[in-house]
Amino acid sequence: MSLGIWGKLGGVGLGLAIGGPLGALAGGVAGHLLVDRDGAPFGPTPRDVVFTTGLVALAAKMAKSDGVVHPSEVEAFGEVVQVDPAARSGVERLFDLAKKTTSGFEAYARQIAGAFQDEPALLEDVLDGLFHIAKADGALHEKEERYLRGVAECFGFDEAAFRRIAARHVALSDDPYLVLGLEPAVTDADLKARHRALVMESHPDRAIARGLPPEAVAITTRRLAAINAAYDRILAERGAR
Repeated sequence: MSLGIWGKLGGVGLGLAIGGPLGALAGGVAGHLLVDRDGAPFGPTPRDVVFTTGLVALAAKMAKSDGVVHPSEVEAFGEVVQVDPAARSGVERLFDLAKKTTSGFEAYARQIAGAFQDEPALLEDVLDGLFHIAKADGALHEKEERYLRGVAECFGFDEAAFRRIAARHVALSDDPYLVLGLEPAVTDADLKARHRALVMESHPDRAIARGLPPEAVAITTRRLAAINAAYDRILAERGAR
């Protein structure tokens, strides 16, 4: 998380309102009230604020649901949510406050889903970030998987989409086709087209061009690596190298 995001939360008062449960959460951290966006004079809430605040909130709720936070998970959180030293205290306040709020994770997940309903790739970014944190201790535990399924459901992802996303992080069936969302019978031409589309959708430059925060760029970079690894493995198995 960049210091710039915290500057946005704390520097323009009532203007940068997220609204809803995430707005209430961010307001508690920034030390002032963030009003609902309707009628606010400063234009739309920056997407990076919504994305990063939501990601931290859901990570905090996941930690609470699991009950145990391993040092490796803390390290993974730092890889996903990139924090300048000057902003570290703000991130810690947001994380701790999110764990203590009476709002369930569903409220945060649904608000994120509404904010990015036209860009499902961003919702995948959030899930990818949560998976990266959850698996950091070497295993995806039952409570973590149940939590991630709940987030995916709030985001509107069906079981097939959840398994495709999960396959980028944990070995479900050791199936590279699952990572690409394809069946093994796919033709070489359709395989190539699907890979090209996923690369374009997941390329970090696309996240940068849309003004997304470093968190989203780092997540899409890891996603692209998983996609390319699956594609290379399929090509090798087909003798296409």
